[in-house]
Amino acid sequence: MDIFLITNTQVAQQPGPATTLPQQGFFWLDATHDEVAAAPEAWRAAVEQATGVQVYDPHLTDAVNLRHPSYFDSTHDYEMVVFRKLAVNGGDPASDAESTRVSAGATRLVTRPVTFLVMDQALVTIRAPYSRTIETARTRLLEYRAKANGSSHSSRPPSSPRELMLRLLNAMVDQYLDLRQPLSLQIDRWQRALLNTQRPFNDWMALLDARIELRKLDHLCEEQHDALQELRDHFVDTFHGQDDNRANDLLLVRINDVMEHITRVLNHARRLESSIESAVQIHFAAMAHRTSEIMRTLTVITALFMPLTLITGIFGMNFEVMPLLKNREGFWITMGAMVVMVAVLLFFFRRKRYIEERVRDFVKTDVRAK
Repeated sequence: MDIFLITNTQVAQQPGPATTLPQQGFFWLDATHDEVAAAPEAWRAAVEQATGVQVYDPHLTDAVNLRHPSYFDSTHDYEMVVFRKLAVNGGDPASDAESTRVSAGATRLVTRPVTFLVMDQALVTIRAPYSRTIETARTRLLEYRAKANGSSHSSRPPSSPRELMLRLLNAMVDQYLDLRQPLSLQIDRWQRALLNTQRPFNDWMALLDARIELRKLDHLCEEQHDALQELRDHFVDTFHGQDDNRANDLLLVRINDVMEHITRVLNHARRLESSIESAVQIHFAAMAHRTSEIMRTLTVITALFMPLTLITGIFGMNFEVMPLLKNREGFWITMGAMVVMVAVLLFFFRRKRYIEERVRDFVKTDVRAK
């Protein structure tokens, strides 16, 4: 477990275990699921030694549960937030493969829980061994250097554990926002393939998997939004009647911003799911239209050859005396009558619009419009 001391002027990593809370600033205790699961009692004792707060057994169990949904709970000593983040990181080969599948348009979305224990002067995080969000936040905090004139090389450090948690949550939600472009591009490709009636569409299983994963993303965002809504309500109840209204208002603004980002991801997932369903419906409508065109063409051809078949059938009857049978021009008279009959039928069909030029095919028009 790594311990960081965060003040208004500096951020420093503690060389050893902390025994008392700082006079200024707060502690950030960062641990991985593997560290906590390997020795939960030792980890809890180290947290209690540094913060003076004991983590309850149910919360300790929830912290190492990799399948735990997004969740919020509070006690007299601390608040607990479980948030499922996207498993995208460059340090883990497995996560690299997963993130590649996601960015390439494959539909598997892998998430990992991150547990936050928020205390008055300490923030405890329990996360996966490779977390790009946590690692980036740690690097930026350690690189913070305040200038003599009061300015700094980077944004100021968080002023409280709650603010640090909300910064981390905002960065985690932004990873979901980054998925919008690759997912949209992949679904656009599927839509064009579905609307192309000249080639059969064979990616039905991938399309179904995409719809399932978008539905999972929908449920995931709803859980995240509900958890943060409970956290916001808890903040409002806790801050009521306190003096530092500006700091409390800034925290509420931050949590509202995080919730708004989750809502954007949720709405985008629903729009993509609706786009898939619309594309499938248009695909079957286009196939039905193409089948109807084929059947109409075959019907017209059949109608044209029916009188010709009738004439050839009549002249094929075995009678000795028939008109034009012995006539030298009988063959040409019959062929001319057939041609005239076909021409009359074609003129009639065009007047009735049974035969039309298929220039304005609605499928091609829809594809060009998109």
